[in-house]
Amino acid sequence: MRTIASTTEELSNLGLSGMAQAYERQLEDPALLAQPFDTRLGLMMDAERSERETRKIERLLKAAKLRESQAVMESIEFKASRGLDRNVVMTLGECEWLRRRQNVIITGATGTGKTWLACALGNQACRQGMHTIYRTASKLFEDIALSYADHSFPKLRRQLIRAELLIIDDLGIGGIDDQLGRFLLDVIDQQSQNGSLLVTSQYPQEKWYDLFTDPTIADATLDRVLHKAHTIALKGESMRRLKSRKRS
Repeated sequence: MRTIASTTEELSNLGLSGMAQAYERQLEDPALLAQPFDTRLGLMMDAERSERETRKIERLLKAAKLRESQAVMESIEFKASRGLDRNVVMTLGECEWLRRRQNVIITGATGTGKTWLACALGNQACRQGMHTIYRTASKLFEDIALSYADHSFPKLRRQLIRAELLIIDDLGIGGIDDQLGRFLLDVIDQQSQNGSLLVTSQYPQEKWYDLFTDPTIADATLDRVLHKAHTIALKGESMRRLKSRKRS
């Protein structure tokens, strides 16, 4: 004879932990126990679906490796001095640009909140169930250089192009030589067929061309990045400096 404990255990063994927890909650609530079986089953199925969605989001956030893991849309500061349009940002937060495979470019001086905003959008993408990868440009270029040295660049290339959102943070530091440029062009070209790109940079767009040592690669890469791109130019004083003043 199946007992309550064995039913809960069996649900967990089948990987239905959400249903198991919902079942136990029903046993503790006489009002729920009085509901028809179909109603109770529906509630357990809803709980299982919610549990799976939560676990998926947690996996996506962990895999994304966002630098600002706590960055969320609700915490963005819309001060007039930042030049940040609330309507534009909130519209981007709906992630329709991702579904349309468009790009986002965020520029601004050091400390103006480019990384935070990029990570908030990355967090939102994960919550929409989209595979996201975050890399600083320096770390990405280091990985590329190492992949050439140990012949692992096909693996790195596959990892990057399968992302539905690839975030490259702080593009431009150190420039982009021919070898890096070719790899970057290949990745962006292939990844654009699967998803979107989000790039932050201290340099305004009109200076990006000069970051490349090969003008042909620059033309081809920027054409793919800037095509159908939403642009945000952050202004104002360093957010880190302002927060430091408030603490003092």
